[in-house]
Amino acid sequence: MSDTETADCVVAGAGVVGLAVARRLALAGRDVILLEAADAIGTETSSRNSEVIHAGIYYPTGSLKARHCVAGKHFIYRYCAERGIAARAVTKLIVATTDDQIGYLEKLKAQGEANGVDDLRMIDAAEARRLEPELVCTAALLSPSTGIVDSHALMLAFQGDAESNGAMLAFETPVFGGRVTNDGIELATGGAAPMRLKARTFVNAAGLGAMRLAYAIEGVPAASVPPLHYAKGNYFALQGRTPFSRLIYPVPEKGGLGVHITVDLAGQARFGPDVEWIDEIGYDVDPRRADVFYAEVRRYWPGLKDGALVPSYSGIRPKIVPKGAPNPDFVIQGPDTHGVPGMVALYGIESPGLTSAASIAEDVARIVAEMS
Repeated sequence: MSDTETADCVVAGAGVVGLAVARRLALAGRDVILLEAADAIGTETSSRNSEVIHAGIYYPTGSLKARHCVAGKHFIYRYCAERGIAARAVTKLIVATTDDQIGYLEKLKAQGEANGVDDLRMIDAAEARRLEPELVCTAALLSPSTGIVDSHALMLAFQGDAESNGAMLAFETPVFGGRVTNDGIELATGGAAPMRLKARTFVNAAGLGAMRLAYAIEGVPAASVPPLHYAKGNYFALQGRTPFSRLIYPVPEKGGLGVHITVDLAGQARFGPDVEWIDEIGYDVDPRRADVFYAEVRRYWPGLKDGALVPSYSGIRPKIVPKGAPNPDFVIQGPDTHGVPGMVALYGIESPGLTSAASIAEDVARIVAEMS
């Protein structure tokens, strides 16, 4: 292994959040090195999701999720319009399938409005049916600012901005561990050219690997690192043409937002994600889970035909709470939390992480500036 090299800012993880952070720090004039264990950007959670631009409805007012989702949504629409990236506000309908769920929709509307989502509207079953003739519900909450985005194009744009402003991106360079020193965080990397890299500032944006990485850095208090639980989300694709032009969501379930219908930019429908708690990472989709999908979807689309669903793909939410616990907030830690000078750690960045990425990066940049 070579002698220790020095660096200004090192970011671990080239998912959408790590890319957004590297971009923002590079735009601020910092010398940034972005380390990624895989051979491409966004190979895990960032590319295994619904590609939905969330409006900011579900999250407790004042939470990081609420604040970053709403700010991130506005950023994505503006940024994608400027860059020619495909992003479209296709509208979402959150549907009640029984009368006793209508009160929940009204609470969701109030929650979203408290978060700054000012375009929500309750509609009755007849209006919902006029919008989506195949939909069966008792009422729906309409969210016009919910949309879909080409997540890979968004990540490529973040990468391009970062590199145009001097950032360096090193693929196949996993960070195995390191130690906290008096003048920075010394990192040990692997890959074809293993090295030691001492960073004045280090941002742990490693997603599913963030906890493992934190534990592997000597001097990071173990008590500051939340536990990691894997909540897998499986998706099934619809064979044939979809009758829906909008996103259709049921009322949320514990651990996720329920088995919903999303339409991608090419007009293809997919269903999911569900919530499957697992002990280790694995992305195979069990075809037998389709039985649950049929039952869930037919609550609001009884016209779904047998045999119409085929296994598609899956993603894993980096949960920091176990099954049955309330959904937690994002965790963004600076030295005032973990006590390590020069380090920012990001944990539990699940949905709405894609929507929130650029706003999270603003928070990280502020913490980094305060540390300098």
